[in-house]
Amino acid sequence: MHPQRWGDPAAASDLPESARGLVELAFGLRDRPAVTGATPPAVALDDALLEGLRALVGAEHVLVDDETRTLRTRGKSTPDLLRARSGDLSDAPDAVVRPDGHVEVVAVLAWAAEHRVAVVPFGGGTCVTGGLAARRDGFAGLVSLDLVRMKRLLAVDDVSMSVTLQPGLRGPEAEALLAGHGLTLGHYPQSFDHASIGGFAATRSSGQSSAGYGRFDAMVVGLTAATPTGSLDLGSSPANAAGPDLRQLLLGSEGAFGVITSVTVRVRRAPAVTTYDGWRWPSFDAGSDAMRTLAQAGLLPTVIRLSDETETAINLADPTSIGGTDDPGCLMITGYEGTAEQVDARREAVSAVLTGLGGTALGEEPGRKWVQGRFDAPYLRDSLLDHGVLVETLETATFWSNRARLHDDVKEALQAALGEGSLVLCHVSHVYETGCSLYFTVAASQADDPLAQWQTAKAAASDAIIAAGATITHHHAIGTDHKPWFAQEIGEVGVRVLRAVKAELDPVGILNPGVLIP
Repeated sequence: MHPQRWGDPAAASDLPESARGLVELAFGLRDRPAVTGATPPAVALDDALLEGLRALVGAEHVLVDDETRTLRTRGKSTPDLLRARSGDLSDAPDAVVRPDGHVEVVAVLAWAAEHRVAVVPFGGGTCVTGGLAARRDGFAGLVSLDLVRMKRLLAVDDVSMSVTLQPGLRGPEAEALLAGHGLTLGHYPQSFDHASIGGFAATRSSGQSSAGYGRFDAMVVGLTAATPTGSLDLGSSPANAAGPDLRQLLLGSEGAFGVITSVTVRVRRAPAVTTYDGWRWPSFDAGSDAMRTLAQAGLLPTVIRLSDETETAINLADPTSIGGTDDPGCLMITGYEGTAEQVDARREAVSAVLTGLGGTALGEEPGRKWVQGRFDAPYLRDSLLDHGVLVETLETATFWSNRARLHDDVKEALQAALGEGSLVLCHVSHVYETGCSLYFTVAASQADDPLAQWQTAKAAASDAIIAAGATITHHHAIGTDHKPWFAQEIGEVGVRVLRAVKAELDPVGILNPGVLIP
């Protein structure tokens, strides 16, 4: 990806003319171009250490050039991008190391532990919580363990409906390999085009189709991992009572406990039919109650999401296109996948419930528009940053009984921190029988120090989340950004447990130091 922007450099574009007038009216337009020509600090690893690495994986797979190191610096949160745009490459690794397979990963970790070199596992680089900015102090250097060579489909079990994948596969690459067997993961987060299988596992990712396919961690039935003290091979059966599930120790561990070198995951038959519908609701409360009804009745579609009043109004160029009124209400998208018979039956059942609860059917066009623009939002963020508009997202989850309070408290905290003229949008992104995830997007005119501006707002929102009894993250993970609130969420005993696991698996502390563990 571009070192200072999201995604494919060829896909980057300026702010669309159709949006320029609205943005100028709301926030003003100020050119905030990115600094060019910045270079990372000099390589801290001496020649002897680099030669040791080259002996393990091959000289051509140990890269120390400025361009490669720059491309492996941090992730893609707005704070990450603001630092990169300012020319700050202080977190650049000293080398990018590309092992091929579990054995080479084990060897690199042993080398790193022996020489006290920090290791940051790297998949797609789409992290948005500071999880790729490891602490360097106390170490001889830092390497990015780039899993790009580990891109194989290792096994297909079409009787058990599971496959084994290496962690370096990007989302589209994995789906292309599975399509050759008539299979799919059905996991489509907004980062899908660039994120990796290993990243999905290490951050407990959720995709847009989680109502139908489940979270990624729920798909994982087995995994292998390399740690500085040995290897783990977990998952000998679909379910067991053999003590605590150690797979869950690695899922969500963000590379701090070990490097996931393969995952065995549940798969489904590739759908023959995919279709989407739009629904209008008079309020966010009414739409949320409808989602809860579907979830608790076991009638969820494959995709379901609901925008609040502000997000609905902002995302619709023509408010009268929804419901034929100047009040757009709240837009819900439902999607269905499967055989023609499965889609028809589930769509009919869901539509009957939604109609009975007061929803207004809008047909397929809103769903088609949503699908077409699903992966474009991060590119728009870059364009807005270019023109002096601060844009960022955060997410959380809670029980249904706490949903309204959480929505209101976080929204109020963000608006108070960002000041007059800021916009705070929200949608329900993932749904369960007992609760849901709320996903917030904010936009505000950039201050002179936009990084400090966002950090203040994020802290206020995080305080509100914890005060409301919700989780600090549903699917973005902890990284470095969420650690203070994570400690509050799990408590003192929970923190001690994580530290004990870290000490056992990584006694020298080389794996992603400073990430995850409070």
